[in-house]
Amino acid sequence: MGKKADIRRLADNEAEASIKALRISPRKLNLVAESIRGMKAEAALAELTFSNKRISQDVKKLLESAIANAENNHQLDVDRLYIKEASVGKAFVMKRWRARARGRVGKIIKPFSNIRIVVCEREEAK
Repeated sequence: MGKKADIRRLADNEAEASIKALRISPRKLNLVAESIRGMKAEAALAELTFSNKRISQDVKKLLESAIANAENNHQLDVDRLYIKEASVGKAFVMKRWRARARGRVGKIIKPFSNIRIVVCEREEAK
């Protein structure tokens, strides 16, 4: 009697994971996402492990989640996974203000971002 299952948007050899409302601007998050696009999954994990960016640890957790989804939910081979897509989007912005001199206001903008990673299994070379 429950709901019907949604149609799978990804191909059979793909898996995804996403995070919503990460406290960082989309522009800064995209720098990290850009550095791993198209890489093999294990190389991307190494890249994120030794990255100096603060947000790279959250992106690494997300990538590990996408790999786990591929392995456990879709029975894909972990050794043949690569990052097919790493898309970053704008979530929302918290607006704050700070009192400044002469009765004026300084605007403080605290942006949030969404990120989605799709991993895909490479076809075997024949």
